[in-house]
Amino acid sequence: MDFQSDNTANMNGRIMRMLYILLAMFVFPIQSCGSPLQEQTSENQLKTTVIKTGAERTDQYFTKHLKSKRIAVVANQTSLLAGVHLVDTLLGAGLKVEKVFAPEHGFRGEAEAGAVINSGIDSKTGLPIISLYGKKKKPEAADLLGIDLVIFDIQDVGARFYTYISTLAYVMEACAEQNITVLVLDRPNPHGYYVDGPVLQPEFTSFVGLHRIPIVHGMTVAEYARMVNDEGWLKNGIRCKLEWIEVEGYTHSSRYNLPVRPSPNLPDMESIYLYPSLCLFEGTPVSVGRGTDKPFKIIGHPDYKKGNYSFTPVSLKGISENPPHKGLKCNGMDLSVFAEDINVNGRIRLDWLIEMHNSLSPDVRFFESFFNKLAGNSTLSEQIISGKTEAQIRESWQSDLNAFKKIRKKYLLYPDFE
Repeated sequence: MDFQSDNTANMNGRIMRMLYILLAMFVFPIQSCGSPLQEQTSENQLKTTVIKTGAERTDQYFTKHLKSKRIAVVANQTSLLAGVHLVDTLLGAGLKVEKVFAPEHGFRGEAEAGAVINSGIDSKTGLPIISLYGKKKKPEAADLLGIDLVIFDIQDVGARFYTYISTLAYVMEACAEQNITVLVLDRPNPHGYYVDGPVLQPEFTSFVGLHRIPIVHGMTVAEYARMVNDEGWLKNGIRCKLEWIEVEGYTHSSRYNLPVRPSPNLPDMESIYLYPSLCLFEGTPVSVGRGTDKPFKIIGHPDYKKGNYSFTPVSLKGISENPPHKGLKCNGMDLSVFAEDINVNGRIRLDWLIEMHNSLSPDVRFFESFFNKLAGNSTLSEQIISGKTEAQIRESWQSDLNAFKKIRKKYLLYPDFE
């Protein structure tokens, strides 16, 4: 290539890069923790903000809330500020961290879903770790002896059956019984821009659904804690001494890219956007891709005949060691391309659930007992079995959803999406 054509190529390259940057800025805005994000405020105007999590706002709570306090921390691998774990930051600041409570997946986030978390000692800090996902899910009085304040700092996903908010409720209840303050360091909700799904009915209460909220509740953990506390949803209507540090720069119209995977089988934003829709399959014989490199992005079953995608689950240490249909070829669908639709439009998809139910042989028992706990009722499975359409099913949610939205609005800390 001669000098003139080389210059022309460089000029063309610079023009293309400029066009790409402009396109990214105005058509495909990218948002992430601690970096600029674009938030659409109208059809013709974009607003650039920076999201700062509650944990990162140390000036708001180090002195005011933590000084001279004996502290316990509910945390996992997402509890970071500036890339450093919250517990390490607190210890480095000379604060009195006494112990750590570990939720599902463990303090370092290395255990797969449903795996028993054992209590022990953190090898890095020497702090005792008390499991809240093993023999007990609620701290005992002895666990809180000598503690003045409990910090809750975990990145939630925003779905009712994602168990971190259940852990939060049990911690609040235990602390209320011992007259101990809970401080929530708030974080954005990646599904905080919509509310959808059936509202849980009381007879289906479980650790994957403690309260009368829909599958996608559209609240941050601090907003959720406020609602649980003030609506009297803790045991016997007891109230917790609750404080919180808000997220800076966040609204419920924001789209927030999680900087750390919240659990082993939610590795990226595509899986997180699809999770509220696909987790319902965990109560069926259909695989959601555990034991593959696309968990919660693909679905399949060995007996499904119509799929255009196939995969074979294998044992993956610390992620999915005994996945459904291990070693069997599953036929199904790659749903990754639909994540952007959920990102834009905000909704739970039922068409895949209906399709798999209608296409698998009647000899395959489709709805297992766990399904109703995930759905929060027995109605959804009955509606699908009876041949209801997605539109008909969604219409049946609306009355309960509208009632929930009225309650939700009372506890919002950030501008809503409506």
